[in-house]
Formats: sequence, structure tokens, C-alpha cells
Amino acid sequence: MPRMRKAGDVSAPLGYTGAMILRLALDHITAVDADPVQLVELAAATGCAGIGLFMQPMAVLPLMPAFALYDQPQARRELVAAMRANGIVLDVAYPFTLTGRTAVADFAPAMDCAAELGAGLLNVLAYDREPARRAETFAAFCDLARARGLRVGVEFYPTSQVPTLAAALDLVAGVARPGEVGVNADLLHLMRSGGTLAELAAAPAGAILYGQLADGPAVAPADPEAEASAARHLAGQGDFDLPGFVAALPPGCPLSVEIPRNAAAAHETPLVRARAAVDSVRRVLNR
Repeated sequence: MPRMRKAGDVSAPLGYTGAMILRLALDHITAVDADPVQLVELAAATGCAGIGLFMQPMAVLPLMPAFALYDQPQARRELVAAMRANGIVLDVAYPFTLTGRTAVADFAPAMDCAAELGAGLLNVLAYDREPARRAETFAAFCDLARARGLRVGVEFYPTSQVPTLAAALDLVAGVARPGEVGVNADLLHLMRSGGTLAELAAAPAGAILYGQLADGPAVAPADPEAEASAARHLAGQGDFDLPGFVAALPPGCPLSVEIPRNAAAAHETPLVRARAAVDSVRRVLNR
């Protein structure tokens, strides 16, 4: 079986002169109007060591530009070259969505792309309403990922069929590969699903593989999906306990900045928005 790279292998990007005390990745949704190479450059410019990458444009993210990685080897080579030149690694690869109609073998090209890019984690969202089939499909997905040396993280999301941390832990427990198959814990989703930091801290060893940072108001807005994809708060501008969240994660758990502010895109460049997001996290965490 190929060696599985742990997200976080690179501690600091090349060319960054500040003190890298806290290792962060820049999630694509924070600078959704950047193409993959631009995202790498933004990560380096903001002192991040990794990225969370959408490997194809998503219709639900209308600001995302057109690009192609799956069927364009040259585009992949250019992205790998940019990552190497800037000392950036791919922490999380999106999108991998499981539904009732999913044929797991269809994910092979996307997984091959993720493996070529050195992905640390494949991010999974599950929408299949049938529990037994959902578990079976997920297990088959994990087998396909394992064959490529890839780890799998389930992202619980209140509007999915894995809406809570408890549900995600149950799903990954069925595969029983701690450290290889686990949960991608997003602070916004934890708060919006009614979860607690104590619940997160009590997760079994090897179950939490990643943490995603954002802030938000204590009371959910009328459209929580729009909040999640386009209107999160900078760290320190909301009511979430970011330091407590980081403390509840396993020691050394990789972290990303996932703070989309699409309304600001009309008057702020991707670099300005990315820098504001990353800097806000560093200020709040004092690192």
C-alpha cells in the first residue's frame, strides 16, 4: 500500500519571512474566485503552509473561475510546480459527495488526481438517506482511497445525512481505521449542529483528522447554507470560541482557514480577503 502523507508535513512556505508559530492552510472557499495556481500563491503570500482545494469548479460556488485538472495533465503539472516553488502542500481535496446513486468506481479519476497532487485528505460529504447503503458506500470509498495511499475525512454538515459530529464518528467507526479514516471538524458546522467543544474533545483517538476555522454569530441566520458557503465571519467578529475549539482538537491537528466573505469580493481582491481571514485567526489565537 502506498505511504499515506499526513497533512501538515510542510511547516512553513518558502518566501515567508514572518514567524510560523501556528501552521495554517488556506481553504479554497476563503478565496473562491482564485484558480488553483492562484490559490497556492495566495497561501504563500499569507504565510500558510497548505491549501484546501476544489479540484473542479462547483456550480454552488458561482464566483469560482473555470479551470480543469482531471483531464488536463499540463494543468496538474503546473499546479504541482507552483506548490513546490512556494512550499505549499495540498491538505484537503474536494469535492467527494456520496449520494444514493453513487457508483464509487466513478471517483477513481478524481482520486488519481488527488494522489498526483499529494493530497493529505479526501473530504467527504454524505447525502444518502439510507443508512445501511450509506455505510456500505462509504466503506467502499475508503477502500478505493486506501489503494491510492489517501486518507479520508468525513465533514459533518447539518443539511447532509451526516449532520452532527456524533453521526460522523459513527460512520467512521464502522470502517475502523483510526488515523486513516476520520472526521474533518468544521467549527461553524459544530456550532450550527448543536455540538459542543466537550463532545469534540471526547472523540476517540485517531478520529479527528482536521479542523476548519471560522467565526459566526451565536444565533444562526435565516439561510445557514448561504452562511456556510459565502458569509462567514472573520475570527473575532462573532461569538465562536476559536481558542477552545483548537484546544479540543487532538494535539498537532492540522488547521485551515475557511472564511468565505463573498459580499466583500466586489471591493476586495482575493489577496486582501485571504490576508484578512488568515490574520484574524492568528490574532484571535495569539499565534
